[in-house]
Parts: sequence; structure tokens; C-alpha cells
Amino acid sequence: MPSLNDIRSTFLDHFARNGHAVVDSSPLVPRNDPTLMFTNSGMVQFKNVFTGVENRDYNRAATSQKCVRAGGKHNDLDNVGYTARHHTFFEMLGNFSFGDYFKADAIPYAWELLTKEFAIDPDRLLVTIFHTDDEAAALWKKVAGLPDERIIRIASDDNFWRMGPTGPCGPCSEIFYDHGDHIPGGPPGSPDEDGDRFIEIWNLVFMQNEQLPDGSMRPLDMQSIDTGMGLERIGALLQGKHDNYDTDLMRALIEASAHATSTEADGSENVHHRVIADHLRSTAFLIADGVMPSNEGRGYVLRRIMRRAMRHAHQAGAQDPVMHRLVPALVQQMGQHYPELGRAKALIEETLRGEEERFRATLDRGLRLLEDEVGRLPAGGTLGGATAFKLYDTYGFPLDLTQDALREKGFAVDVPGFDAAMAEQKARARAAWSGSGEQADAAIWFDLAERHGTTEFLGYDTETAEGEIRALVRDGAEVDAATAGETVAIVINQTPFYAEAGGQVGDTGIVRTQSGRARVTDTRKSAGVYMHLAEIEEGRIERGQSAELAVDHERRSAIRANHSATHLLHEALRGALGDHVAQRGSLNAPDRLRFDFSHGRAVSLAELARIEGEVNAFIRQNAEVSTRIMAPDDARALGAQALFGEKYGDEVRVVSMGAEDGTGKGADKRTYSIELCGGTHVGRTGEIGAFVTLGDQASSAGIRRIEALTGQAAMDYLRAQDHRVAELANLFKSQPEEVGARVRALMDERRALQNEVAQLRREKAMGAGATAQDINGMKAVMQVISGVSGKDLGPMIDAQKAALGTGVVVLIADTGAKPAVAAGVTKDLAHRVSAVDLVKAAVEALGGRGGGGRPEMAQGGGADIAQADAALDAARGVISAA
Repeated sequence: MPSLNDIRSTFLDHFARNGHAVVDSSPLVPRNDPTLMFTNSGMVQFKNVFTGVENRDYNRAATSQKCVRAGGKHNDLDNVGYTARHHTFFEMLGNFSFGDYFKADAIPYAWELLTKEFAIDPDRLLVTIFHTDDEAAALWKKVAGLPDERIIRIASDDNFWRMGPTGPCGPCSEIFYDHGDHIPGGPPGSPDEDGDRFIEIWNLVFMQNEQLPDGSMRPLDMQSIDTGMGLERIGALLQGKHDNYDTDLMRALIEASAHATSTEADGSENVHHRVIADHLRSTAFLIADGVMPSNEGRGYVLRRIMRRAMRHAHQAGAQDPVMHRLVPALVQQMGQHYPELGRAKALIEETLRGEEERFRATLDRGLRLLEDEVGRLPAGGTLGGATAFKLYDTYGFPLDLTQDALREKGFAVDVPGFDAAMAEQKARARAAWSGSGEQADAAIWFDLAERHGTTEFLGYDTETAEGEIRALVRDGAEVDAATAGETVAIVINQTPFYAEAGGQVGDTGIVRTQSGRARVTDTRKSAGVYMHLAEIEEGRIERGQSAELAVDHERRSAIRANHSATHLLHEALRGALGDHVAQRGSLNAPDRLRFDFSHGRAVSLAELARIEGEVNAFIRQNAEVSTRIMAPDDARALGAQALFGEKYGDEVRVVSMGAEDGTGKGADKRTYSIELCGGTHVGRTGEIGAFVTLGDQASSAGIRRIEALTGQAAMDYLRAQDHRVAELANLFKSQPEEVGARVRALMDERRALQNEVAQLRREKAMGAGATAQDINGMKAVMQVISGVSGKDLGPMIDAQKAALGTGVVVLIADTGAKPAVAAGVTKDLAHRVSAVDLVKAAVEALGGRGGGGRPEMAQGGGADIAQADAALDAARGVISAA
């Protein structure tokens, strides 16, 4: 019996032998179709190839595409676990031709694979065609030898495929397997077609027409093939099963669920295990592709799937979180073909465990409320909408989870009442927002969020995507369009552009539609809505258009290198300066980083060197930078550092980088840096390149600031520094390593010369006029001098006092600006006259105020040098009176 892995390989190998490029599955989050919540078919990644917008180096391809149908118009969530063939996650096998081969080759490829490679009995196969597709009918007769009664013509759109209201389209041919007359059901197109006897296993789409806006069609210039065959469905057939959940892969997951819950795989809990097995696959693959549980968009759908599985695990009797323990079984089954599962294993486990722990904390209380309310309902009654909303709002029960729980008991939910309660809460939220002190035009962003939903950020794993323009805002009001030369805020349903937050600046780049092009100069957000602030460069951009989005790659790369470097810097600062260091702000821009931190003194050059060296050591380590989603308390218990002043919700992104041997923090002993952060980061620390600090300075009281460079900017800075040193070495005619010693020697020589010049200037200033007078029995030198500064007076006073031996000295310096005064009294006379009194008297005569010092030495300043003689007379008066 072939395994599902064998069947997948057989399919891909068959088409590889027939010249097809085997292309990896695209992510579950479509990058090229903003109308889709999740990738739901194999052709999604080739949409632009089929329309001629994109060219590839192959014109025929085969894939096994991972798909999710759990939101929007493709939503199978409610049926999963209760039917044989409904899944939230499935694999779609497909072969594609982009203008290469057409029906004459597609039909033989399919028939050969089914009847020869898979050895399916051709007598059990029949096909449908669009009722006017005589070409396909003739080929099925020729290639497969099918009689007319096994080529069923269908006139409805069931056998005609369209990409949209306009664009590529064409007839289909579906291949069915007849399980035998012992199973109820009729062939396709019959009144009993919904039975299980005839099961569709493959759909061949012949993309041959273009639907025009007026309703007419024309033949496509590039006629193409798009096929889809569900791996689970063909697997059940080839393994002799009538239920997809009985295939080897699904059975392995069901048995893992049964083992984890200590129940029987095929007992009364069978439905629970089927739900868990299916939802485990969808949640794990979504997380691996970058979707995280949240209360908006794709993250909300993921949370619904996770919580539905967790409720079934609870009903199966699990007392502790179960889902994360099943991840190894999934990786064992599917990890070889999908290596992203293995790479994201730790993230998947951590996310599942954290979500289940949070959900179980409220699950019991919510279920008790539900049981109490149901106990008051009559048989077949309806649960009130207000109660259903309370379960949603207070206990985190999505509406469909409540409906699912009640369906098992035969009850319904008042959905209009639920919607009314939801609308009332939104009205309260709007009122609270209006009074929250946000910017004056915040109301418009709240309105947009309410009407269109918040913007989904895709930029953690891509810098390009497609989106749908939901609104254009200019001067605080919505507009229908913007034309070249105008500036406008563009609101898009999903975006790779990072909006300014947490110290990281907003992204720039290009938004392009069929009719215009805009340059995004900044990205910001309000009320969860991303504002792409843009200048229209060409043409016209309109609301409702699809848009191609491209972030400026070089700029984003520089920003994320700087952001990751701040994490390493933060930890290096704590290691060098102490655990009191905490982040107090940052700037992560393309040209530099700035990091503010708590610290009471300047960082020494030796400390800066140690910090810089440690950061560069972890850059060279080239360790993986990993991200996990956790509850804030769990993250802090792990040792994660939080951003000062930042508000955190129920879940946080935890960014870890750098590996240590037993010297890490918290429970994660081998991790160097662990921080709560919503920004974008490098994949490995080596991508930072290099790290250079530009110095340390005070930012405010108790806060220091370090600015630094990374990557090319750091290399350019170091190169410029080397050039400066080389220039100095050339000037000094020395080697670069000798420049420091030469500079110190020159500085010492300069200081000596300065002292010598100052001494000569003072001696010259005193000249021959420094004669002593006798005043009141004391020798006194009283003189006005020029050519010196105020700071020269102190040494001159000391020299004169030494020359006198005993006496008083009063000097006034004509500095060319405000005059300076100094007075000195030898120690033996200080009891009779004070230098302070001498200076105060002279300063007052000079039109100044104050002056001070000691009885033996004092200084001050005046205002008018013309009063110098009067100032000396005032000082003589003080001496005479002593």
C-alpha cells in the first residue's frame, strides 16, 4: 500500500519525466493575490504567469501545494471532523502549462498517471466535460477509450472555471472514481450526485478564453493548463479507504492524539481526534509560514482553528496542553517534503503551548456558562446573542466555536443578536478612542478599521506582496483617487511595509497599480490601520485597485541590521556596566542607531571598547536570530528584556540571538540576548556586518546615549578614520601606530611653550614700574597693567608677594574688555588688611559688583577701565585705614 508520501513523489516524478519543473509549494499567505486570505489551490502562485504579468524560466510545472480553507468564501471549518473529506489543510497536486501544451497532452498525462503509475482500474473511471467541449470529448474517447455514457456533459459553471469576473477562463474536465453500486449515490449531473459512490479525484482546467467586461469571450493568445488533485482524496482511494482520515498520514496523527489524551483512537472520541489531526496540520503550517494567533485577520482565523482543536482535546479528557506534544509526530510524517516544519518546530510548539495554556485558563469557566445557559433552553432552542457575545468577549470563544459546541447538543445561536452586541461594543470603543487624546484625525482611522478591518503586516518574512487599496486619505478626508504630483495616505488590506514603532522608523518603497505608481516616503499606523504616506509619481491611483508593494530593500536591510545591533548592544551594556542598565529609548534608522539607557556616569573609553568588542564577537558568531510568540509573563520568566514605556498585549514577539555556553539568562541558558520586540530583524547576527560606536554622551539626568553604526556605514566610518590617521602619519613623517605618541609629545611641548610665553608676558607687563610704596607702614605695589588676561593676575600677585617678603599687592588688568582686579596680602599682614576688602573697593570704583576670595588672595571684575586710577585710590584708602 503506497503511503501519502509515496503518492506525492510518484505524482511529481511522473511530471518531472515529462519535462515539468517541480516547483516548491508557495507559502500559505499569498503574496500575489490580495483577495485571498490563504492559498487555496495550486494555481495561486502562478496567477501572474497565467495572465502574462510574470515570466519564468520554465513553461510547464508540477507542484504539491499546501492549502488552507478556513476563512472567507472557502471555509470548511464547521464540517471538519464530521465528514470523510473536509479539511482545513490539504495538499493539492497539480500540473501546469503556461502556453506550452494543451488538452491533447494534458488528458494523456492524466490518464497515464492514473491507470499506469497508480494502477487504477480504468473501468472505474468516468469524466465530466463542459457541455460544448467537443474537443475534450473526442480526446477522452481517443486516449482512454471511454464510451459516451462515461463522458458526462455538464452545462453549469461546475465545469467552467473563471479567474474572476473578467480575465482568463475555460472549460473543465473532472475525473471521477466509481466506488461501486454497494454505496449510495449517482453519477455527476444526476439527482443523486451528492452521494458517496462517485468521488471526484482530479480536475483539469483548460484555460482557453478571456472573459471581457461586456460578457463576451475571445480565445486567449496563451492557452494553458491548470489541474488539481487532492492528495488526501487520491491517497484514500489508492489505500483502499473511503475516508481521508483513514489514510496512513492522518491515521498516524489520530493515533498520536489518542495516545496523548489516553483515549481510544476509534472510540467515542474519534471525532475529537479527527479534528485535532486536521487542525494540527493547518496550525503548524500557518505558523511556519509566519502567521501568528491574534484577534485580527489571518491571525484570528488561526486562533479559531487552534481553539477549536483545543476544545476537542479538552472534551477528549486532556487535562494539560496537548497540541504542542503532537508536533514531533507531524514533523516525522511531513517534514521531509516540507522542511519548513522542522525549521519552525520550536516556534510551532511554543506558540501552541502558550495559546493552549491561555485558552484553558478561561475554557472551563466559559463552558460552565454555556452549560448553564443551555440548561435553561428548551429542546432545539436558540442561545441568546448577548450570551454568545459574552463568551466571545470575555472567554475568547469565537462564534463558530460556540456554534460547534451547541450543534452537538441540537441547539443554535442567535447570530443577529451576536452581531448587535458586537456593534454596540464597537460604538463604545469608538467613543473611547475619540476621547483618548490621539491626533485630531484619529477618528478617520478608527472608521477605516471598523469598515475594512486593520492592516495585516506581512513584512516579517517578505518585502514584496500584493494588496488591495481600501482607502485613500488626503488632508484628513477620504478621496476616490490621487493623481501625479499629489500626496496621499494609502490604506491597503495587507502590507510588507513596517510602520514606525518601538524606535524603528517606517519603511519606504513603491506602490504600483495598473494605472499609476506612488513612492512611499514613510509608513505609520493608527488604530491598527497602516498609512503609506506617498507621493504619486505617475498616472492615477484609485480606491479598490490591486497594488504591487515593494519595500526599499537596501534601506530595510540597513534598518534591521541596526535594530538587531541594539539588542546585542543592550546586553553588552548590562554585562559591562551592570544589571541596572535598562533601555530608555532608541532610534533604528537606515544610517545609524541610537540607544538611550539608564546609567549615572559617563562610559569610559575602556568600557566602550569592551562593549564594542563583545557586540562584534556575537556578530561574527553568525548565530540564528529566532522569534517566538509568548505570553508577556512567560517571556519575562525566560529573562526577556522589555522596552521601557511600551504596552504589551496578551502575546508578545520574543526575539533571541547569540549563543552562550551556560552563561545565558533565565531558563534559556544558552541565549545571549532575549527581548520583547515587534520590529524586523536580521536572520543571522552575521548579517549586521560590523558594529562601531561613535561615543557616549548624556541624554538627560541619569540617562546616557550611545550612537553607533553597522554594516557598510560602519566600514565607511572605519575607512575614513584610517584615512585620517594615514594623513596625520604622513604629516608627522611617522608610522600610523606612532601618531599617538607624536601627538602627545607635541602637546607637551606646546604646554611648555605656552607657560614660557605666559611668564614672559607677565614679566613684560609688570616691567620696571613694579615699585613699592609705603602706605600706613606697609609696603604696597599698586599698578594697572595691559597685555595680560585675568587668569594671569594670580601668578603675578604670587610673584610680587614673594619679591616683597611682606606687603600688599593690587593689580588691575586692562584686558581690552572688562577690567580684571586681583589683590594679595602676605600672611604676616593678613590680620591688618584683607585682600577681599581691597578687591571689593576697587571693583566698586570700576563700576562692578562683588569679588571674593581669601584674606591673602582675592579677585574680581569691573566694568570701566577708565576708572582704574580711582580703583587704585580706593584700595589705598582701605590700606590707609587698616
